[in-house]
Amino acid sequence: MNSSLIEWSERQEIKQLQLKLGYTFKQIELLKQALTHRSASSSHNERLEFLGDSILSFVIANDLYHRFPKVDEGDMSRMRATLVRGNTLAELAREFDLGECLRLGPGELKSGGFRRESILADTIEALIGSIFLDSDIQTTEQIVLAWYDTRLIEISPGDKQKDPKTRLQEYLQGRHLPLPSYLVVQVRGEAHDQEFTIHCQVSGINEPVEGVGSSRRKAEQAAAEQALTILELE
Repeated sequence: MNSSLIEWSERQEIKQLQLKLGYTFKQIELLKQALTHRSASSSHNERLEFLGDSILSFVIANDLYHRFPKVDEGDMSRMRATLVRGNTLAELAREFDLGECLRLGPGELKSGGFRRESILADTIEALIGSIFLDSDIQTTEQIVLAWYDTRLIEISPGDKQKDPKTRLQEYLQGRHLPLPSYLVVQVRGEAHDQEFTIHCQVSGINEPVEGVGSSRRKAEQAAAEQALTILELE
């Protein structure tokens, strides 16, 4: 494929992504940077991710505060955690077909980085940061709330918002069963960009349940969530 065709294809890809996001960038380089993993370039998205993480937390907290005027801090914190956790962000990324637009280095491409939940989740946060820098906090808030519209309508206070490890532990304790054990079976990548694989052994499930995440804690939560699904508690 010649260079002009590649450029045309990239322009079409960027145009389609902006339609899905519901936002058109004035500074297209901000969008390109948000899509760039550190394995692909020194001009990568990690600073944007840092910014977007804080903005997302504020936008969701602000909405929950006004949506649930009688709900206490603990329940609001659990609802926010559910809405901003990695697998929720990765779901959003898949809804936007974000994996097709990522700029990854050869190693990440080969290992399927465009499907990896941690990379997809981080890119959503980077996109939020880039939209903020390209516009303002009011516009960014409108965009994020539009992305989350259905999830915000469906979410409600209560035990369902406890993190997966807590719910799994309480389920087992309530039946006087042994607590789950978590074992790190693999760590991939460099120190700044690791991927952990955890095996979780749960009473009542014959085989270890696997979870993958960008930290040990996230991998354990992913394994616990998978265990809850197997136990038909999700």
